[in-house]
Amino acid sequence: MKTSIATVSISGNLRDKLEAIAAAGYDGIEIFEQDFIAHDGAPRDVGNMVRDFGLDITLFQPFRDFEGLPDPLRAKAFDRAERKFDLMQDLGTDLVLICSSCHPQALGGIDRAADDLRALGDRAKARGLRIGYEALAWGRHVNDHRDAWEIVRRADHDNVGLILDSFHTLARKIDPDTIRRIPGDKVFFVQLADAPAIEMDLLYWSRHFRNMPGEGDLKVTDFMRAVMATGYAGPISLEIFNDQFRGSSARTVAKDGYCSLMALIDDVRRQEPNSVENLVQMPPRIATKGVSFIEFAAQKEDAIALKSLLTSMGFAKVGAHHFKAVELWQQGQVRIVVNQETTGHAGTSWTVRGTSICDIGISVEDAKAVLTRATALGIEPFEQPLGPQELSIPAVRGLSGSVLHFMDNSLELDRVWELEFDAKTADHGAGLTQIDHIAQTMSYEDMLSWTLFYASLFDMKKLPMVDVFDPDGLVRSQVVQSQSGALKITLNGADTHRTLAGSFLAETFGASVQHVAFATNDIFATAQDLADRGFGALPMPANYYDDLAARFDIDPDMFAGLKAANILYDRDDHGAFFQLYSKPFANGMFFEIIQRCDDYQGFGGPNAPFRIAAQKRLLRTKGVPNL
Repeated sequence: MKTSIATVSISGNLRDKLEAIAAAGYDGIEIFEQDFIAHDGAPRDVGNMVRDFGLDITLFQPFRDFEGLPDPLRAKAFDRAERKFDLMQDLGTDLVLICSSCHPQALGGIDRAADDLRALGDRAKARGLRIGYEALAWGRHVNDHRDAWEIVRRADHDNVGLILDSFHTLARKIDPDTIRRIPGDKVFFVQLADAPAIEMDLLYWSRHFRNMPGEGDLKVTDFMRAVMATGYAGPISLEIFNDQFRGSSARTVAKDGYCSLMALIDDVRRQEPNSVENLVQMPPRIATKGVSFIEFAAQKEDAIALKSLLTSMGFAKVGAHHFKAVELWQQGQVRIVVNQETTGHAGTSWTVRGTSICDIGISVEDAKAVLTRATALGIEPFEQPLGPQELSIPAVRGLSGSVLHFMDNSLELDRVWELEFDAKTADHGAGLTQIDHIAQTMSYEDMLSWTLFYASLFDMKKLPMVDVFDPDGLVRSQVVQSQSGALKITLNGADTHRTLAGSFLAETFGASVQHVAFATNDIFATAQDLADRGFGALPMPANYYDDLAARFDIDPDMFAGLKAANILYDRDDHGAFFQLYSKPFANGMFFEIIQRCDDYQGFGGPNAPFRIAAQKRLLRTKGVPNL
């Protein structure tokens, strides 16, 4: 089974697109007619260029407004088709996509359309070509793949087949299982696209908001399961119309598409084991068990200040690396590595971004299996030379040049802290128990990419996207979390540098982690302990607490404790939530301390505008300490 992508899916000129598609690992392309027309090479030269990149032209598309036309428009449509057949033969492809007509003079009728396709099939056969008919969701008379199949069935021609597109089926809420009744050898081509669930005009939705399988809300896996159950063995191809992708890196979008295809094929193979031969065998999505460690790159005075901040939060140095300027700090199950090396990944990260989190360790069931799956998905592994007595820990490249290491309970990896750091047991500290969640900040255009990254690699689910209101703009937030909730990552997309998130990106040249949230079982005791240690909490205004008293019926003693300790509060139908923030440091990073009560599942979203305003107020008056 070949993988393919339509050239319209990514940005750039035709050569740029081909370079990106070949580098991502696809077998072929759907050549979009506009991309060919905009190119200044002759058809044969274009075909040769495609093949020089190691790619096939799997489909020429689109050919519009063909069937059901009255004369003389019908005769003109056949003339247009002959010209496109000439072009296809020069390009070196044998299949053209004919989409159902939207022409205002097109006549309805299954038999009329079948007669036209049969006649065109005769002309295609004489040239060794094939035609594929697709139902557009907004087609004038044909907008359902079931009607398109009936037209193809009645045409009854070896060179006439059906083209299926997940968007056109799923956007109209057509049951994809109806595809199972179609013979696989009459399906000539399959196009895939996902999309967010938005109520809007179908044509506009399709032309601007499609995305990769797994990035949206359509049931693309169910669609593909039905396709494969027919016995289909042709190419599977991405056809994505998306304004955001058109302005993004061609290589990034192409790689994301390949990752989404590989993950989708693997999902279908596992659910329909007899229907598809997977292109690359890979382990299933791996369960995650939480954050094993976070690693800061910090040097000189910045490192001293960072360690002072950690001390004020109850962390203790429990080990030092035997051969490197790297320390392990711990409290409860929270491990923080402070890397002061001037070379290697951490050294480079500090040089580019200053004090920042350059590495995240994720606790998983099987670290080697995660790396195997990542490689099959096209995710870049990470390696650097090992020093004396250092363990080789599976890792991949993460957001903005950061690194993700995978830790499991195998005998080797479970002893890394003992072998490399001679680590001691951490004491109770200030009552911080574990990392509740990590917040990664990025440009809005990168959010889909990193949502796909986590959701395709790990056994994680996406929560609904929410808007976070900054006084100077909007930040969109997408949570991905493990099924158990042990690993939670919030992906925050900023559109402008005026927001707190956007300012952090600009100041750090794209550092990936803006804040880390630590859990405690008693936030009031923790707050008092932190105050005794000299921790500087983010001050909240009296207006916030006046509003809080109006919104919630809070015990007077607890309310006084909230106000005295600058603790924020939220509550929903499932439980209560408490938040305490550090002051910003290192170009806008900050720590959060939270307590979840009962079954509260959120992240204190209603408090975000007030917290952001307090942080910005402090930044304006004092600036951001560099640590």
